[in-house]
This record gives sequence, structure tokens and C-alpha cells, in this order.
Amino acid sequence: MSEQTYANHRRIVPMFHGVLFFALVLTLIGSLVNVYESLGDHERIYSASLIAMLTICALMLFFFCRIFALKAQDRAIRAEENLRHFALTGKLLDPRLDIRQIIALRFASDAEFVALARQAADENLASDAIKRAVKSWRPDTYRV
Repeated sequence: MSEQTYANHRRIVPMFHGVLFFALVLTLIGSLVNVYESLGDHERIYSASLIAMLTICALMLFFFCRIFALKAQDRAIRAEENLRHFALTGKLLDPRLDIRQIIALRFASDAEFVALARQAADENLASDAIKRAVKSWRPDTYRV
């Protein structure tokens, strides 16, 4: 990967975010059409509705596996950035900072981290504003 910046820091996995999601949506549409066409046929309705239910479960699993991984990553980032702030200042991060702000602060270099964290807390900066304010980008290549 080339040098990480604000412009390219988002991670998209084409096979997951594109292909798998598209395949699941097509499967859901096909299974719902199958259920609709099976409404009058007592021999097919059970298997058609079972396929539709399994497809809905697969879509839920698709979203939950992403959400759970991101929540675990967010907790780790909060702990790491609290430790980094403590190492730099001897104090924990300002409790007014929410998790989205802390996540955005992880991209700031040590030289600008403390001042940017203070500014983010004082001005209640949005996460995107924090990322845009970073002058010396610290890449995060281990994100989910």
C-alpha cells in the first residue's frame, strides 16, 4: 500500500464490500421471488421460505460480523490512544471526547496529538474535521 493519507485511509475490501454483499442481495431477491411463486404450492412453500430465512440470516451475519469486529477495534483504539496520551502528558484523554473523535485522533502524529485532542474536546470537533486537521499523518495499517 502507498503512503496512507486522509484521501486513502478508508479500507474497502472489494470481495467483501462489493461481491459478497451484491451476491447476498441477489440471493435475497431470488429467494423472495421463490417464496412469492410458491404461495399456492404447499409442497414448495416450506423450502422456499426456509431459503429466504437462511438468506436473511446470512445478510444479518454479514452486517454483524463487520459491526462486532469494528466495535472490538474501537475499544482497542480507545485504550491505545488513552495510553499514548498518558505517556505524552501523564493524564488520560479528556472524557468529553467520544469514541469517533478518539478514533480520528489515532492518525495524528505524537507532535500534534495532544494539542489536537485538546482542541477536539474544547471545540467538539467532528471526526472528519479532526482527520482533516492532521498535518503529519500517522498511518493505521492494522485496521479491520
